[in-house]
Amino acid sequence: MPIKACVFDAYGTLFDVAAAAREAAAEPGGEALADLWPQLAAHWRTKQLQYTWLRAVTGDHTDFWAVTQDGLDWAMEACKLDDPALRQRLLNLYWELSAFPEVPAMLAKLREMGLSTAILSNGSPAMLDGAVQSAGIGDLLDDVLSVETVGIFKPAGVVYELVTKRFDCSRDEVLFVSSNGWDASCAAAFGFETAWVNRGAEPVDRLPGQPRHELHDLTTIPEIADPNYGKLHVL
Repeated sequence: MPIKACVFDAYGTLFDVAAAAREAAAEPGGEALADLWPQLAAHWRTKQLQYTWLRAVTGDHTDFWAVTQDGLDWAMEACKLDDPALRQRLLNLYWELSAFPEVPAMLAKLREMGLSTAILSNGSPAMLDGAVQSAGIGDLLDDVLSVETVGIFKPAGVVYELVTKRFDCSRDEVLFVSSNGWDASCAAAFGFETAWVNRGAEPVDRLPGQPRHELHDLTTIPEIADPNYGKLHVL
């Protein structure tokens, strides 16, 4: 069926999650991060995701801001960084993450095509609002959906159901886009048309669902969403 709604994961997909560590390293006083920021950013993101999965499995839910802080604390200890001021600066920057360069034009094109656009994220509402406003893309989105509505992190099926309920559509009328291979795979298993933005040139996850489209960035999302574009396009 034709795509009715294009829905995006937020962190790593629309917003550059490495930006906080990279920007902190470039600021006056950020010398301690000069060589460490890529490692810190990678540890932070890995632990942030791992903690969402573990909390989903155990049923011990907390919001994404708490998980983000826990992940940073682990990452800073792993990098032997004991600096409360740096920790606070990194957290502040995370609230103001920049969007990837192609995001505004891509979203604007989708809106011109008459498609609904939204975010579906593990992020808490306040975090997502901060990122959306900082990136200046609020007027290009019809909604911002947070897992806090259902109290469990992705990839729980009840999270993906938020989209079909919000836009009153079937699963195959949704194009779901994520930079996380596991997220794209699980959304595909749920029944969404999926595009994986494989920015890191990673292998495909060995999971029951498989993303239909694999991209390097978000530029061609409007072409994929066009019902005349075709059923398979891998870059």
